[in-house]
Amino acid sequence: MTRTLLHWATGLGLPAIGLTLWVWGQPIICTCGYVQLWVGSIFSSGNSQHVADWYTLSHVVHGMLIGLAGWALARRVSFDWIYAFAIFTGVGWEIIEHTNWVLDAFRATTINQGYLGDSVLNAMADFVFMMGGFFLASAIRPLWSLLLIVVLELTATFVARDSLTLSTLSLVWPIQALDDWQQELNPRNSADQ
Repeated sequence: MTRTLLHWATGLGLPAIGLTLWVWGQPIICTCGYVQLWVGSIFSSGNSQHVADWYTLSHVVHGMLIGLAGWALARRVSFDWIYAFAIFTGVGWEIIEHTNWVLDAFRATTINQGYLGDSVLNAMADFVFMMGGFFLASAIRPLWSLLLIVVLELTATFVARDSLTLSTLSLVWPIQALDDWQQELNPRNSADQ
């Protein structure tokens, strides 16, 4: 496998994600009609619709975890195969995430009720951020990657009240106390009272 082929595969990942989601009916950009670089509330209607949001950190962590796996497997598996795995999981997740089965699983958690999926722009940006996390973890020492992953997860957990770890936990093993804690920041809850 050549590095050039992998660069092409990375570049083709973006249109593969974009075209698939567009054909499946996801909006190209936020239906609000404009594009923001950052959406700071996971409860905003613009969340997962613009370039970046708190869930972007989970995509960076995803890429960094694969980069760390590359470090761990470096003596047995070439970097090119780990790179290919990063592309495959990045593109695969952005497409699988938008299947009815996964969307329904997300919607079953209170924090994601009403989730309609990402805009095409957001899904493509998520892939770019994931690959950025992969290359970052591949370039720095594993200890720094681990520390950065912990910082990103803790930041998202305590500022936005959701992270890759919490989302996974909520999908696999819902905990009412966690759900209640996450909902404390939901402006809809205070409006109802």
